[in-house]
Amino acid sequence: MKDKAKTSLFGNAFFNSRVKSVNVKPPEMLIGYFIGPFGALLSGGIFTSILQMYFTDVLFPGNGGALTFLMILQLASTALIVLGNIVVGQLIERTKTLQGKARPWILLSALTLSVSSVLMFIMPFEDTVARMVWIAIAYNLFYSIAYPIYNTANSTLIPLSTRNMKQRSLLASVTNVAQLGVMGAGSMVFPALLGLLGTSIPLWFAVMLGVAIFGFLTISLQYMFTRERVTEETKATRNVESKKVSLGKQLKAVTSDRMWWFVIIFYLIFQWSGAMKNGSMAYFCKWVLDNSFWENAEMFGMSQSILAVLGAIPMAIAVAFVWPLSNKFGKKNLTVAGMALGVVGGVIAIIGGNNIVPVAIGIALKCLGSAPACYLILAMLADVLDHIEAKKGFRCDGLTMSIYSSVMVAATPICNAIISGLLGATGYDGNLDILAGAVQNDMARAAISASYIWVETIAYGVCGLLLLLFTVEKNVKSEQQEIRERQKAETLARGEEWIDPEVRMQREQDEQDRLAEESRINELKAVCEKKGLNFDEEEAKYQAKLAEKKAKADAKAAARAAKKKDGARSADEQPVAENNEESAEAVSEDPKDKESGENKE
Repeated sequence: MKDKAKTSLFGNAFFNSRVKSVNVKPPEMLIGYFIGPFGALLSGGIFTSILQMYFTDVLFPGNGGALTFLMILQLASTALIVLGNIVVGQLIERTKTLQGKARPWILLSALTLSVSSVLMFIMPFEDTVARMVWIAIAYNLFYSIAYPIYNTANSTLIPLSTRNMKQRSLLASVTNVAQLGVMGAGSMVFPALLGLLGTSIPLWFAVMLGVAIFGFLTISLQYMFTRERVTEETKATRNVESKKVSLGKQLKAVTSDRMWWFVIIFYLIFQWSGAMKNGSMAYFCKWVLDNSFWENAEMFGMSQSILAVLGAIPMAIAVAFVWPLSNKFGKKNLTVAGMALGVVGGVIAIIGGNNIVPVAIGIALKCLGSAPACYLILAMLADVLDHIEAKKGFRCDGLTMSIYSSVMVAATPICNAIISGLLGATGYDGNLDILAGAVQNDMARAAISASYIWVETIAYGVCGLLLLLFTVEKNVKSEQQEIRERQKAETLARGEEWIDPEVRMQREQDEQDRLAEESRINELKAVCEKKGLNFDEEEAKYQAKLAEKKAKADAKAAARAAKKKDGARSADEQPVAENNEESAEAVSEDPKDKESGENKE
């Protein structure tokens, strides 16, 4: 079986991960968990923000029947989307290659996601029915096949990357920063282009083609700069011929665990309420907000960009604080506090009505409150997966992440279908002149306002209450130790030597470092021979530069340690000074005595 793996496509050294470290380091974090996901999910973020308006105002303007078609298409596609995610999850669970089980699917998605993301913007038909058929096919190629392949594999990478809880939380935060960056680009940058793109399908296609090429490149980089340490650990500590865990057994394991239900239901409510907000944002800015301050009413997209920017700024600021605060107070506690703040922001936005100032303030607070949930949801799911593994003896990454991905991907079409139904039922007409927008009836505006603000505000309150029941975080460390002991017992029972996964990976890293150093020396010898240089002298120069660099790094580290030590010493001495009344009196009477006392100390 091992020989077969080595001779397969992913047994080729070209496909090896460029990540060699036992620990997660900046290149892996930046490229594998930020740049890669950002480029991959950019098309989906754009679709969330403007695809619905592309359908209603560009492909089918003023067509009431098209609203019904879109509602039916998006609802009917949900079953295919969920099925696609479940199938991909099980394929990932059964994938066994030298490169892991999720990373090969990441690489495949570089092609499928980039190609499918432009098909909806290639429109070779003028006939309305033909356009509907084309859109139905292209829509499902993207949402039911391509997107599940990437999103399920990408979500699975977090729990497989490492068991280190702090590193895992950091990776989850970085990945979700990328996802939020994508949503920001979709709601800030592209709405501002709506006026420029107009109803020109070739212009829409050109823009999306550039997005697709960018996505292909970034997904390829993500594959190269990720590593499945937990998969490697499992392969090294278990019999490779072990029986596969059936889908039924995995379903029973996850659905019988209430912690799994808490986090999945929390995410479903959180994600779907956000999809309602995102899907109705363009309509809210176009028909509800008072845009009279713009000279050109067609510039309503600028109002959308302003709301998006003011919502994104708090999220960007929060990324610097969520991870350290979660380490101090816990992921659950921080997320519950965030939900409470989100409710406050939603109430302010509701009171604001059609005035952009209070609405923007409320949206900014709501986005700030959502930051912990956005950044930490994958880390909480990873904790649950470790919790289930400790109880059942096997992992359910593929199944859980396929359900997670289904919740995420299905949210957009279902919520857009709901919005299409609401717009159709309330008499919305996207073909109206914006200056005559007042003729949009009160019911339509009320439905749009409820979709954009009310739904998410109520959802945050429900999510905060639900998460109070989530207690898995308390026992994760002890459960990980239980998993380790079980792996050790299984290995020893097979008569094999037990090596701690960290030790084994450190040995592998040391070996890689040795090979890299050996290669460097050989390359230097070749250069010296070619240029007629003295190898010993050139090597001495290299070692001197290396030593100088190390000395500077050590000096900086020592300075930081000394500064930290002085700060701790000052904090320890401060209470003594405050409680010593005689010393305080002496200081106030004669500054020279203070200096004398300090010199004596």
